[in-house]
Amino acid sequence: MELRIFTEPQQGASYDDLLRVAQATEAAGYDAFFRSDHFLAMGDASGEPGPTDSWVTLAGLARETSRIRLGTLVSSATFRLPGPLAVAVAQVDQMSAGRVELGLGSGWFAAEHAAYGIPFPALGERFDRLTEQLEIVTGLWGTLPGERFSFAGEHYTVTDSPALPKPVQQPAPPVVVGGRGPRRTPELAARFASEFNVPFADVQTAAEQFARVDAACAARGREPLIRSAAQVICVGRDDAEIARRALTLGREVEELRAAGLTGTPDEVVDRLGEWREKAGVTRMYLQLMDLADLDQVELVADRVMAQL
Repeated sequence: MELRIFTEPQQGASYDDLLRVAQATEAAGYDAFFRSDHFLAMGDASGEPGPTDSWVTLAGLARETSRIRLGTLVSSATFRLPGPLAVAVAQVDQMSAGRVELGLGSGWFAAEHAAYGIPFPALGERFDRLTEQLEIVTGLWGTLPGERFSFAGEHYTVTDSPALPKPVQQPAPPVVVGGRGPRRTPELAARFASEFNVPFADVQTAAEQFARVDAACAARGREPLIRSAAQVICVGRDDAEIARRALTLGREVEELRAAGLTGTPDEVVDRLGEWREKAGVTRMYLQLMDLADLDQVELVADRVMAQL
């Protein structure tokens, strides 16, 4: 089981905050540092000092880390045009010496679009746009040197593109697709992704969705994708430390035990074993909501990751 740290900086974080967490993640031995791609805080958080752009952040971290994988869970297809997105991700892949992964989704948070003047079409159109973006981004990356790439879709048209720059990773950086949609989401994953992520679901729901993705891959003659999940963490050495961390998150311990990876290190190891046994998950994204809590990052590395 690979463990990855996953952050939500729209809730309130500067680049320096993220840098501290990313460097702590690398020092502690985790596989990767990922961040969400949002522009507006959720819930009661003020969001101060304000949002940070995901790919600007990852470009900076690419130069200030050396080993960990870097990526988004997930970028929204509504935020960027597909050609410039392919350029940005390829450039960060170069800047990191080939450590980037692109999580890409349809977008869902209407309020952030309204707050920053981003068009927010209906769900069906968002999925159509996501499909075309995945075709264009992967098509640009997969175009051989010296050849040209063109695409004509309902929402995007690419004409005679030199398909530059090229990412370091060949044939392309890994693409992560995720969600719970029963039909279009598995089909998109089977076409374009190397990993499928089910965020913030119970084990049974995740297992059912992974089965749909496996079936979609089999229909295309593909091997099953990497199975991953995302869960909030609230890990402590004892009940008092767990309760303190839950209070910082503004949540109840019992609710977190039911919905996330909460408890002592040994309890969390058991939960991860359940995810591995019942849902076939081999990669877990640990949602770290308190970015000042580097002690929890180190605790999970020392007492959980060491047992996996």
